Amino acid sequence: MPARSGAQSSRRTGQKKQQADKAERPQSPSYAAQAPCPKEPCLGPPTTLGPHRSIYFSSPKGHLTRLGSEFFDQPAVTLAQAFLGQVLVRRLPNGTELRGRIVETEAYLGPEDEAAHSRGGRQTPRNRGMFMKPGTLYVYIIYGMYFCMNISSQGDGACVLLRALEPLEGLETMRQLRSTLRKGTASRVLKDRELCSGPSKLCQALAIDKSFDQRDLAQDEAIWLERGPLESSRPAVVAAARVGIGYAGEWARKPLRFYVQGSPWVSVVDRVAEQNAQA
Repeated sequence: MPARSGAQSSRRTGQKKQQADKAERPQSPSYAAQAPCPKEPCLGPPTTLGPHRSIYFSSPKGHLTRLGSEFFDQPAVTLAQAFLGQVLVRRLPNGTELRGRIVETEAYLGPEDEAAHSRGGRQTPRNRGMFMKPGTLYVYIIYGMYFCMNISSQGDGACVLLRALEPLEGLETMRQLRSTLRKGTASRVLKDRELCSGPSKLCQALAIDKSFDQRDLAQDEAIWLERGPLESSRPAVVAAARVGIGYAGEWARKPLRFYVQGSPWVSVVDRVAEQNAQA
């Protein structure tokens, strides 16, 4: 996982290594079901905008059904691809709801994955969420100030990192949150495509911090996943190397990052992987 290194021993190479080898043949985004809930803590006045119509996915009116525990109960590679097209929802303490469609993910396969925080089967209080039931959030901090959000999958120590969202609803609130929390060029107004185009950016835009660690995405009242809209022609999915894990040897090159081809909301585009996919 980005910004981490450490002891590396590899075990349990069976099922999850097969997943890594299969990852070069990404599946189309998939979808599933259940419904949102209310309540929680507070942040500024509601400035929610209506949903934007995506050119990559059709957008029917109204909000869709909340995804339940069964959706998350699949291997990391297939879950990472299934996330594409689903809608992440964050309800702020004042009732404002922020929505973004997932367009980029990374799979981390557990103990044998040299880039995973659970490599070698290492379990600590910090990474406990990776070993909890599928659908559990694992939120960690990088560079002492930024957060990244993962969701546990099938398999001990396996999870999926959310890398980028297409903002759909509450863009002005997202912009306000990003401007308040980001360092450096805080005076510059962020473009829509900059709001959630990276794992820490989306956490800032949705006000996600360490307090969300170990929450259940299928049950929580402040954050959940809604089934994305079905469409006749599903967008192409690119399988590429993960970002920021150069220390992980051969695992740094495995195609375990998945994104919607052509989406302007993706954090990092891999032209070589796109060309290989078309060859």
